[in-house]
Amino acid sequence: MGGAQKGPEDAITDINVTPLVDVSLVLVIIFMAIAPFGLQAGIKVLQSKAGEKVGKTSASHNVNLKLTKAGKLTVNGREVDFITWPAVLQDAITKSESKMVTITADNDNRVGQVVNLLDTSKRAGAKKLAIMRSARKEAAEDG
Repeated sequence: MGGAQKGPEDAITDINVTPLVDVSLVLVIIFMAIAPFGLQAGIKVLQSKAGEKVGKTSASHNVNLKLTKAGKLTVNGREVDFITWPAVLQDAITKSESKMVTITADNDNRVGQVVNLLDTSKRAGAKKLAIMRSARKEAAEDG
């Protein structure tokens, strides 16, 4: 009456969930360990809105970097070479009140060049970074 006795030839029809539970728990632990690393971000980018008023700090308190299409770099309007510019930038940031660096580049500049400016500015002590685009010639010709 109880149950039929299984012989050695009978197939096993029970589902063993122990390996499934083991694998699931290991995956949960791995995700819990990795999750804090996924929250670390590189650079936070905020897009300004059209018609926005002038910011809290004036442009004279900022450090202005400009990279031209020809490859010339200026820090606060003074042309510098690519060997000594990090030291000049760090000196300008320490003298700045807001510790904000504004980077202006042409459309033809490579992304790698602009990213290099961003990284070096952050390492030099910049608290905030802003990216601007040089005024387009087409817009001046249309208007």
